[in-house]
Amino acid sequence: MENVILVVHLILAVCLIGVVLLQRSEGGGLGMGGGGGGGVMTGRQAATALGKLTWAFAIAFLITSITLTIIATQNSAGSSLLDELGGLPPAEGETGGEGGTALPPIDQMLPPIQGDAPALPPIEE
Repeated sequence: MENVILVVHLILAVCLIGVVLLQRSEGGGLGMGGGGGGGVMTGRQAATALGKLTWAFAIAFLITSITLTIIATQNSAGSSLLDELGGLPPAEGETGGEGGTALPPIDQMLPPIQGDAPALPPIEE
């Protein structure tokens, strides 16, 4: 179902781009409508029809966007990508996956400072 909506979404995106590019701009940039020569529709009628078509594609595009977002949210089911990849270590007090324990605090992982020695060596210039 998600793939069908995604394909429709992509088709709507391409159609929306095409219809927007067909419209005549204020400055006459990419517009296809030229002078008032013969044709089935006048310039004003074509602009109205393309405007309505643009709105229809835009509304359908937004609906498919929201639908895809809802489907993606339901498929995630509360798990994050980091949970699936085993990314970050568990927080303090939590046990890691498969019976492991959390990492010790950072001060226990650093070597102890002996006497009056500085924690970091001096910076040479």
